[in-house]
Amino acid sequence: MAENHTTNSETTVPYSTGDSKITDTTVAELREIAARYPEARSALLPMLHLVQSVEGRITPEGIEVCAELLGQTGAEVSAVATFYTMYKRRPVGEYHVGVCTNTLCAVMGGDLIFDRLKQHLDVGNDETTEDGKITLEHLECNAACDYAPVMMVNWEFFDDMTPESATQLVDDLRDGTEVKSPRGATICTWREAERVLAGFPDGRADEGPTGGKATLAGLRLARERNWSAPDSSATPKEG
Repeated sequence: MAENHTTNSETTVPYSTGDSKITDTTVAELREIAARYPEARSALLPMLHLVQSVEGRITPEGIEVCAELLGQTGAEVSAVATFYTMYKRRPVGEYHVGVCTNTLCAVMGGDLIFDRLKQHLDVGNDETTEDGKITLEHLECNAACDYAPVMMVNWEFFDDMTPESATQLVDDLRDGTEVKSPRGATICTWREAERVLAGFPDGRADEGPTGGKATLAGLRLARERNWSAPDSSATPKEG
């Protein structure tokens, strides 16, 4: 009998549904990923992303096929899959929406944004809307403090957010409106993004800008004031 896991909303999700979508094509692609590395087990992380692109989460079947291909135990693969928060054991919606609630983003409004979205979407942390469109999660530091508060949709940045712009963003995603990251590509589905993370490019890596004025402010100031890094070779050695 399948084990059930309980979500924050007390609804149950079967641990294994018995209807795995992993096909021979998927297995061939998993082998292709493993062949890219001198040590095959180094391929586990992208292999798990490929599993998610097919299954919509990490499933027992996905764990076992990765273990078999890499000569590892299911427990070893499961240990990795449960360590990293990017790997999900419950189904993820069409779009994964993350709100940074770490220190600077929280101070700048991240907590307010997260609370607003929970109310607006009627979900809790790491839960999915009834229509299957949005999975909401609070994230730790996104290394984008110069644009705080930030959100991410399928790991693409959205900068200088407000509760109002955040609710408009998720409404656009649910309505099927084309959404572009201000520092990245047009938003695809979560499964499509997972396939890219598995190492199968979609040809959009150079779509959109990757930086902006806030990111380059320090460099611009250094050039204006003729600042440069200290010459480490000129530093006297102790002893």
